[in-house]
Amino acid sequence: MEEQLVFSKSKHDEVNQQLDMERIPNHIAIIMDGNGRWAQKRHLPRVAGHKQGMQTVKKITIAASELGVKVLSLYAFSTENWKRPSSEVSYLMQLPVRFFSTFVP
Repeated sequence: MEEQLVFSKSKHDEVNQQLDMERIPNHIAIIMDGNGRWAQKRHLPRVAGHKQGMQTVKKITIAASELGVKVLSLYAFSTENWKRPSSEVSYLMQLPVRFFSTFVP
């Protein structure tokens, strides 16, 4: 998450010109991992990391759409996650609802 995913328009165009559009995959899978640790490292609550992770997913979704990616799969919750505090689990369960109610590219 520390890398900046948003480029200026000229940088964006430069990157797109270097891509071989024939090699852009139709399907990309994303595994969400480390958002809570990212937040803790910055002395933030774990949910702040999850929230930031969703912002990153939005940026990736826009970029993938612009590149013609047809399908994105997002793996965001494993059975191990049920062992987290109930407040964190509740927050994680609400993320897809919030995401799709506020953002659909």
